[in-house]
Amino acid sequence: MSAAGKVSVEPETAWPGWLAPFEPISILRNAHLQTLAGNFWRREPFVLRPEAEAVEVDPADGSRVLCHCHWQAETLRAERLTLVLVHGLEGSSDSLYIRGITARAWIAGCNVVRMNMRNCGGTDTWTPSLYHSGLSGDVDAVLRHFRSRFGLRRMAMVGYSMGGNLVLKLAGDLGSAAPDWLLAAVAVSPAADLAPSADALHEPQNWLYERNFLRNLTRRFQRKVSLFPERYGNHDIEKVHSIREFDDRITARFSGFAGADDYYFRSSASQVVSRVAIPTLVINALDDPFIRLLPETRNRMRRNQAITIVETERGGHCAFLARKQPESHENDRHWAEATLLRFLLETAGVDDGG
Repeated sequence: MSAAGKVSVEPETAWPGWLAPFEPISILRNAHLQTLAGNFWRREPFVLRPEAEAVEVDPADGSRVLCHCHWQAETLRAERLTLVLVHGLEGSSDSLYIRGITARAWIAGCNVVRMNMRNCGGTDTWTPSLYHSGLSGDVDAVLRHFRSRFGLRRMAMVGYSMGGNLVLKLAGDLGSAAPDWLLAAVAVSPAADLAPSADALHEPQNWLYERNFLRNLTRRFQRKVSLFPERYGNHDIEKVHSIREFDDRITARFSGFAGADDYYFRSSASQVVSRVAIPTLVINALDDPFIRLLPETRNRMRRNQAITIVETERGGHCAFLARKQPESHENDRHWAEATLLRFLLETAGVDDGG
């Protein structure tokens, strides 16, 4: 269904109470302006102090990831909803949207784990491997680590962009075997169809995004070569001109894939969304500059009663900066963050154990 022509919701049920219309800021109705502004829009100072913890995600090579954790009082921690947040490509646990969700969820009474993917957050020395879009098992390892350590009874996972693909892929991989303590998942602007999204990045209007990603990925790979020469040899990365070329020559080669096409096919959440069995919210903007959801992927999501897909006409990539409504608080400016938290609280709740 639709609300003022701004939001479509699948499956077609009554418009849920947790979902409010998205009205973009009038000067940011352009997808690129939304996307760029989303990276810089002023927020309240982030004052929550985290506990840092290393979590082993691959015993075979000792790979670890860095998590920043925010726990409610120890007497309440096990019963409170715990969110594991996963950032996007070349982001980190300090990405603004991750901080934004953390602050909201903490105030609502949740525990929050801000997960860094392998190598991210200054952890290049923590693993000999590269990170890529197929490592959904790393998210699973983090969930199970904290579940086991603290006896957590209520958990959910949230991912943005590349992290959204990881979250959706894990939910699909688990299928009906998902543990009863994993209550919900959210994917915002998920790169669930990797091949068309990588190709969209190479379109002329997206040159700025692709150049930025390529610069950062190349620098990261060069650091890995210097840190682990026995794994990568004296590999001098030849100049690549697209994300697809990088994934074909570097990501696939050093991560066990036959090439970019094999990597994209095996790592795309679109291949497993039909099997998702936990309540899952997908938020996507139809004007996203480079995320492409194929028609067959949308159909798989729509046919799965566990998935609610919310698509807005505008919003850019991971931005969704909304016009302030008279009755709203300034915090509602970041519409996707407010929406996903309301969904999670309604779906999974926050139990004080009382």
